[in-house]
Amino acid sequence: MAAAVYEAIESGGTLIAEAGTGTGKTFAYLVPALIAGGKVLISSGTKPLQDQLFRKDLPAVLGALRLNAVTALLKGRSNYVCLHRMARLAMSAGPPQDYRVPNGTGQGVQRPGAYTSQSEGLLPTREDVVHLRSVVRFASMTSTGDCAELASVPENAAIWPLVTSTRDNCLGAECPRFAECFVYKARREAQAADIVVVNHHLFMADLAFRDDAIRDFLPTVDTVILDEAHQLPSVAADFFGTSLSLAQLLEAGRDARALGLARAPDGASWITLTSQFERAVRDLR
Repeated sequence: MAAAVYEAIESGGTLIAEAGTGTGKTFAYLVPALIAGGKVLISSGTKPLQDQLFRKDLPAVLGALRLNAVTALLKGRSNYVCLHRMARLAMSAGPPQDYRVPNGTGQGVQRPGAYTSQSEGLLPTREDVVHLRSVVRFASMTSTGDCAELASVPENAAIWPLVTSTRDNCLGAECPRFAECFVYKARREAQAADIVVVNHHLFMADLAFRDDAIRDFLPTVDTVILDEAHQLPSVAADFFGTSLSLAQLLEAGRDARALGLARAPDGASWITLTSQFERAVRDLR
């Protein structure tokens, strides 16, 4: 497999390879990719696999081959702490000592406005407040802002959407913390790296939004390796697919009947055809 990968890279061709679990597929594509040189983008099926590849497998192979290469880990923007949104939430939630005031019962009482964020929503539980404190401390120490590095706050914690950004609410270059932005720092590092590790969702997002304002989503590379490629079709469908409900199909049938009877009443048996269509749609339930 390693020889086939190397040949595909050298010839500029395409290779689809399959091997069983535990056979060393990761090393079989990493070794030839590193030896061949050039800029390489590796996409994994999930973020945990992406982290393992970047933090464990890639350093191990580089060390074994005694090669020096600049590597970068790049995830979607929602995986990085947004300093601007975090600061706004922390200020509107009140200073740390005001989050909860002891009342002698061991539980404390809520100070008026202490949990309320004027612009970001609510911090209704003590757990949310504790998580916010952890994020604030983490943001002051981390060099990456990668939320996955803060193990004390679960991935599904309610605080994360409040302290990360989306394409819709990111201020971009107009953000007062743009110079410190973890998202754009990660993208700059990816542009400069020899090996960039991403995941399928980010890879497809780059294809889907390539013509939008952000054109340097992913860097231009010499070699693309899609690990766990069997997961790619379902991810691609999320970005490029279109879903229709049964109600929408039934509505389309009724519209076709009305349009046919109005514009070309003698062109076909519209009532019969659309009735057959409606029965077929209902049979899908």
